[in-house]
Amino acid sequence: MEDVHRHLADRLATAYRGSPVAPLRDGLDPLDVDGAYAVQAINTRRWSKAGRRIVGRKIGLTSKAVQAQLGVDQPDFGVLFDDMRVANGGVLSARKTIQPKAEAEVALILAHELHDANASVETVAAAVGYVVTAIEIVDSRIENWKITFADTVADNGSSGFFVLGAERRPLTGLDLYTCGMALEVNSAVVSIGAGAACLGHPLNAAAWLTRTLSARGEVLRAGDVVLTGALGPMVTLQAGDEVVAKVGGLGEARFRYEKDG
Repeated sequence: MEDVHRHLADRLATAYRGSPVAPLRDGLDPLDVDGAYAVQAINTRRWSKAGRRIVGRKIGLTSKAVQAQLGVDQPDFGVLFDDMRVANGGVLSARKTIQPKAEAEVALILAHELHDANASVETVAAAVGYVVTAIEIVDSRIENWKITFADTVADNGSSGFFVLGAERRPLTGLDLYTCGMALEVNSAVVSIGAGAACLGHPLNAAAWLTRTLSARGEVLRAGDVVLTGALGPMVTLQAGDEVVAKVGGLGEARFRYEKDG
């Protein structure tokens, strides 16, 4: 299967030039977890060798409703690279995306390494340096977002870009379970949610990620960013949009999506 996985990875890598590809049904069963992560890993190695620096992970499919839609009972993850970060208040050029959507999240910035196959919420909490509001700009190299679980995993968790807010808060005193979220586009509220929407609690998602990576021999390092998953529905972006995510107790993150930015 290695040749098949490499072919699919090449197909996805080529799609970053701006032309999405058909779903990967010819090489991946929709629920082929190991095969999908094998494809993802090929491109991760490709990009790392090209000089891109890994700065963390993103967690997806943390909503039970979305899991049910794709016929799975688990989240997924993708890799964050340094060149995926958009400055808070900055501009993301539409030329860098294909079919982007935005979602508001809680981001954890680690102060200590995490490598524990039995990681708990307490394990994760002890390793967190601070917490910020985040916006993830998800994107898909699969035509019309016609994704299965295997498609999105192989496609680096349908990752695109991310924004981190300026306000850094310690975990102590934060309520990441009942905290409210509002995502605004051009000053209109387009998505609302709460911390509990993210696998019951953002730290639950981070603990799942730690256990999953540890089982694969991978480590979350000090300084890594962990995007814990959407707190509410994602929204499709249009050129000219001003996007602001606000999370109770964490402040806001924002960016502009511009055609010629």
